Amino acid sequence: MMSTGAADTRATGTRTDGGAAGTVAAGVPGKLRAAAPVPGSRVLGVGAYRPARVVGNDEVAGPIDSSDEWIRRRSGIASRRFAAPDETVVGMAAAASVKALAQAGIAPSSVDTVLLASMSHREQSPPAAPRVAHLMGAASAGAMDVGAACAGFCHALAAADSLIRSGSSRYVVVAGSERMSDIVDPTDRGTAFLFGDGAGAVVVGPAAEPGIGPVVWGSEGGRQEAIAHSSPWPAVGTAAAGAPPALRMDGPAVFRWAVATVPKTARAALDAAGLTPDDLAAFVPHQANLRIIDGAAAALRLPPHVVVARDIVRAGNTSAASIPLAMEELLARGAVPRGGLALLVGFGAGLAHAAQVVALP
Repeated sequence: MMSTGAADTRATGTRTDGGAAGTVAAGVPGKLRAAAPVPGSRVLGVGAYRPARVVGNDEVAGPIDSSDEWIRRRSGIASRRFAAPDETVVGMAAAASVKALAQAGIAPSSVDTVLLASMSHREQSPPAAPRVAHLMGAASAGAMDVGAACAGFCHALAAADSLIRSGSSRYVVVAGSERMSDIVDPTDRGTAFLFGDGAGAVVVGPAAEPGIGPVVWGSEGGRQEAIAHSSPWPAVGTAAAGAPPALRMDGPAVFRWAVATVPKTARAALDAAGLTPDDLAAFVPHQANLRIIDGAAAALRLPPHVVVARDIVRAGNTSAASIPLAMEELLARGAVPRGGLALLVGFGAGLAHAAQVVALP
């Protein structure tokens, strides 16, 4: 129970010497020390984990009374990966993170913080990120899960940038890992053909100048029903529970929202970074649908030299993992120059969106 008087004054941060409120911590003036900031942060390495099992359209078309031609025309997807029972959200994230650390030349023991974006980790507790940190060899790192669905990787990357520039962390691993095959109903014609599994990760560290631009983000929580589970998890185990919760999506509504939101958010991120499309080497949006990707690229009037990531064709929609997976694919085949600038845009359930420009490692 808080008493009145001096205790209340301390709680609100009001000074007792007649000065402005919040200027000095009451009772310990001059004692609180902040971390030393650094000028910037940058991505130092990228890693990916793709499950071994490749699933073509013919395999997913049957239960939804569809065809390879229909799936390709509607989404641009030719195949996706499905994880085996031992390829977990945690295990795939750790494997991708180890690869990113190796590329960056950073020892796992040097990692201060691990951020994991995922919407398909089905355990409420414990969170997944501490287990990812343990498996990658960063056992004492701070670790937390980020729940922003398909925009989660961009949200977590923005947090990593802020942690490093503020001096609170030196090296941060940001991973996106998904087993979407666990949360999608294979008989649902609106979602079954879209999603795949996999993980991607980056290592972020300090830099003499900014290598990650300002994040531009937002959400439209009043439209949460556009992409949502069919029922809440608390219903599981009750008499009225019915089928397990599965992802449902109002495809036309989401498509209209995405084609309007992605270019707007992307332009805002370019403006915030002081750049134009001519400055870019790559455009790496969330791999939701090839029509959305191509439509956004056209709306942005990207010049011919800008490479557009289309990992969706072979990987499907891997939600929070899609941007780092697509980034790794471009770098692995030498499609973009190292050090070139890439515009990242995440968007999805929430309806959440986020974008920033990064220098490629």
